[in-house]
Amino acid sequence: MGDKVITTYWEGGYRCRIPVRGHEIIADEPAGDGGTDTGPAPTDLFLAALGSCFTMAVYHAATKRGVELTDLAVRTTGTYEGLRYARIRVEVVSSHPRAELEKFVAKARTWCYVSNTLNSEVELDYSIDPIQA
Repeated sequence: MGDKVITTYWEGGYRCRIPVRGHEIIADEPAGDGGTDTGPAPTDLFLAALGSCFTMAVYHAATKRGVELTDLAVRTTGTYEGLRYARIRVEVVSSHPRAELEKFVAKARTWCYVSNTLNSEVELDYSIDPIQA
């Protein structure tokens, strides 16, 4: 698959603009935290990335078995501990029979890129790329 590059542009205060494949995401902090609340906070986006990826993986697992889920939601809950999440709960919500859902969830756990990344040691590289005038 190769590298994926996403560039985030600062727009003043705590507001950032993130163009992604013809879409645009605005990230900001809540007003009580110094932002202007014009978009979700980065920690919201983090949980949303996990939840959306896992939802797609459960859907994919069901579809591979010829099952159409009529209702599916994934609730992600992050528990803060200092400057990080100490615990994240991923809860699948559906009226589909539990025994079959458990099979889809087990398969989804192997297919979800975001949870696979969180469940492994990831090398983070930080560098500076000066703007050339």
